[in-house]
Amino acid sequence: MSNHYEVLGVNRDATGEEIKKAYRKLARKLHPDVNSGPDASEEFKLVTRAYEVLSDPQKRRVYDTTGNENGTDNGFGGGHAGPGFAFQDIFETFFGGGGASGPPSRTRRGQDALIAVRIDLVDAVFGINKKIDVDTAAVCPTCDGSCCQPGTSPRTCDICGGSGQVQRAVRSILGQVMTSATCGTCQGFGTVIPSPCNECNGDGRVRSRRSLTIKVPAGVSTGTRIQLGGQGEAGMGGGPQGDLYVEIRVNPDPSFLREGDDLHVTLSVPMTAAALGTTLNLASFDGDQELGIKAGTQSGEIVTLRGLGVTHLRGYGRGDLKVHLNVETPRNVDQAQEELLRKLAELRGEEFVEGQLASNGSGVFAKLRERLGNL
Repeated sequence: MSNHYEVLGVNRDATGEEIKKAYRKLARKLHPDVNSGPDASEEFKLVTRAYEVLSDPQKRRVYDTTGNENGTDNGFGGGHAGPGFAFQDIFETFFGGGGASGPPSRTRRGQDALIAVRIDLVDAVFGINKKIDVDTAAVCPTCDGSCCQPGTSPRTCDICGGSGQVQRAVRSILGQVMTSATCGTCQGFGTVIPSPCNECNGDGRVRSRRSLTIKVPAGVSTGTRIQLGGQGEAGMGGGPQGDLYVEIRVNPDPSFLREGDDLHVTLSVPMTAAALGTTLNLASFDGDQELGIKAGTQSGEIVTLRGLGVTHLRGYGRGDLKVHLNVETPRNVDQAQEELLRKLAELRGEEFVEGQLASNGSGVFAKLRERLGNL
């Protein structure tokens, strides 16, 4: 009796996949319809028999233990299940396919859905429970996703007998063989719907608008997506719903500008208040804040209020509120105000001659002129 491992050209510790691969390679080479050599037929029988034994875990275990096949017929064709399985593999070798797994189900998971929701900046700072309207496919209320009129049900396809496949004969190098194709009557499902639901036209779902309340967490920004599992499109044939993704769009704020988790705001300060120092009230998302202005404050200076910015989305705490100070120069001064300003300029060593700032020998302009004169 020949050694099955040697016949297939594999080691004794070969895996099932390696054995199957070796068999398919030899089957292509030795099949009588392909190879008409005098010894090809006998070799093909040996190869097939070796594969019958080694591809069956129980037969292989007996063969490895005893060196024989425990009384099974050593000739080609012995045993009912083995040869049938071998011929199925021969068919797969030449025409592909992975074996029948039954017709697919009509039930399909629904698609995911995406909607955009706009919120104000204050909602991004603190978070909000937002009510939204969602227009998606929902399970048909009439047929409850069955796709059939109430009181009816799908029936087995008469053309394919419920397999979802129809066979036809084609000519090949092996002669006339049978191939399978998807049944055109039932579209491969194995069943047909004789009385489709009138409301959903046999789809099992209809368009529907519904309202949801979602929790928008503090710290979101434009482009942040919130996933709501099972709130998307209903699936065909009563299949489960997909997911709903809510994409956030934050409206611009008329006063505050966001950069990361910091907020920026510009505050105008009168010239006199900036020069003398004062305390101002600043309206923020946390209510009015008392802001101290130091004497001599210049335009462009920034005062930072810690922890009054946007809440960190992933973590604790908040960003800062940065107040940009803009010192205002008075316009359209009257005569009394002009006199006071000129008096202030005189006291500061600033002299105006014919509307131009001159120097009395001191101050920044005098120092600049002195430096230029020395060049």
